[in-house]
Amino acid sequence: MALIDVQVPDIGDFDEVSVIEILVAVGDTVAVDQSLITVESDKASMEIPSSHAGVVKALAVKLGDKVAKGTLVLQVEGSASVTAAPSPAATPSPAVAPVVAAPAVSVATPADTDCDVMVLGGGPGGYSAAFRAADLGLKVILIERYATIGGVCLNVGCIPSKALLHVAAVMDEVKHFADLGVTFDAPKVDINKLRTHKENVIGKLTGGLAAMAKMRKVEIVRGLGQFTGSHEIEVAMTSGSGQAMTGEKRRITFKRAIIAAGSQAVHLPFMPNDERVVDSTGALALKSVPKRMLILGGGIIGLEMGTVYSTLGARLDVVEMMDGLMQGADRDLVKVWQKMNAPRFDNIMLNTKTVGAKATAQGIEVSFEGVGAPAPQTYDLVLQAVGRSPNGKKLGAESAGVAVTDRGFINVDIQMRTNVGHIFAIGDIVGQPMLAHKAVHEAHVAAEVIAGELQGNADLASAAFNARVIPSVAYTDPEVAWVGLTEDQAKAQGIKIKKGLFPWSASGRAIANGRDEGVTKLLFDDSPEANGHGRILGGGMVGTHAGDMIGEVALAIEMGADAVDIGKTIHPHPTLGESIGMAAEVAHGSCTDLPPVKRK
Repeated sequence: MALIDVQVPDIGDFDEVSVIEILVAVGDTVAVDQSLITVESDKASMEIPSSHAGVVKALAVKLGDKVAKGTLVLQVEGSASVTAAPSPAATPSPAVAPVVAAPAVSVATPADTDCDVMVLGGGPGGYSAAFRAADLGLKVILIERYATIGGVCLNVGCIPSKALLHVAAVMDEVKHFADLGVTFDAPKVDINKLRTHKENVIGKLTGGLAAMAKMRKVEIVRGLGQFTGSHEIEVAMTSGSGQAMTGEKRRITFKRAIIAAGSQAVHLPFMPNDERVVDSTGALALKSVPKRMLILGGGIIGLEMGTVYSTLGARLDVVEMMDGLMQGADRDLVKVWQKMNAPRFDNIMLNTKTVGAKATAQGIEVSFEGVGAPAPQTYDLVLQAVGRSPNGKKLGAESAGVAVTDRGFINVDIQMRTNVGHIFAIGDIVGQPMLAHKAVHEAHVAAEVIAGELQGNADLASAAFNARVIPSVAYTDPEVAWVGLTEDQAKAQGIKIKKGLFPWSASGRAIANGRDEGVTKLLFDDSPEANGHGRILGGGMVGTHAGDMIGEVALAIEMGADAVDIGKTIHPHPTLGESIGMAAEVAHGSCTDLPPVKRK
């Protein structure tokens, strides 16, 4: 037997951390990955695991000591012939995850396993469902085909795009500072460093999720799942950075299942298979900056990525089949956005279809059809952002008896239950809107219903997804956000509304920021039965940080607030958020930050 040194592994971007708890004593027998000490920094607490198994012979640290990567923690007596397991990254607390390299999901040994809950898909909905079920005391297996959990949103969607959009926003902002007396040199973009920043953001979050899965004892099985029965799924194991098949298979049986398999980007059949034609994932790879870029689809994803590439130097064209960009938001909000962003575009082609494309040495030549459609145009990069399709037809759902629509969606009730009583579905696969924040709330419902049924808890078993509204945000510059009923929808449905419109040109904070182009709009029920005190039905805003503020409007709708409730809620001054209170005052007729309304 030999004495083996156990040291502090890589703990991310921390130079030194303090020992706040010692979890073992001399004489204890420890296993690989067993927590030895707890350390704390100004950002997070974390447990340091053991790299070796054996009997503790000596402790090298005490409470209050400062430790770093490579610091000796203790010595264990074990067999020198046993190969030590690689020291895993320290486990962060759920509150804040330290910056660590994103760990690969471990490949489980091929053996039959049973569990209380099997979750298929590790996106925001999937991991939230798995974590909530585990927190409620259930044995959970999470199946994910890629190396990290987090899904499209975290790995190749919401999060990396926001990392790039933040950089773009700062670059755009400083362009205007010369007017304020502050000049900067023209920016120099190191695209490799920019990609590294994006990957670091992803790594911090995926590393935190992997650690939290471990804390909760959620077993992650990496592979592609196919149902083989109503209580059984077969997983074809995958490896590497993508989803390369290993040839191994594993059979898992379950009492309950949650399908969270998400969606994928729609690819137009006539688009050539060429590296210059990308979807959102390809655009986020940021391999280079094109001189001329075409965006197929005038929705949020296309316009967000267009913002990034435009700021980095690309000229944009956008083609949209409908009569306006950013469908779903009211036209008056979009008009503000479009005016601000006009310099980015050479052509905005509305009511126009893309009918053909071919790869040439000069670029991708694209043909259009519609009123005012131009002659074929050649682009250095074409982004397909024409929507997403659900993965319902790729799971072998029929083997479990789960009904899937022709379009690949799975219908569920308000408890997220499919037509098979013990199988649930959440997220993109159950229908629009395909948003991560919707999936997370659906996930909690499904997990709670399952826990309630398995544990005989009637309160949990009665959980239901009954949200009144789901907010939407375009993280462009300026941001556009809306929730609930829009003015266009109210007109179409014949609903009488009272509108409160507050222009940011009257906002002290917006003026001070040099960004007073925005507007906040609230819509209230103005039907006769409301007696002039109708509840809020919807709201929207365009301007900087609109996405950070729309949650207040969503809360107001959920709480059934009226214009008086919102207007008399004291908002801090000067803030952009107080525009919400002032918009309510406008609707109520009590706003003193705008010229007086002429009395009828």
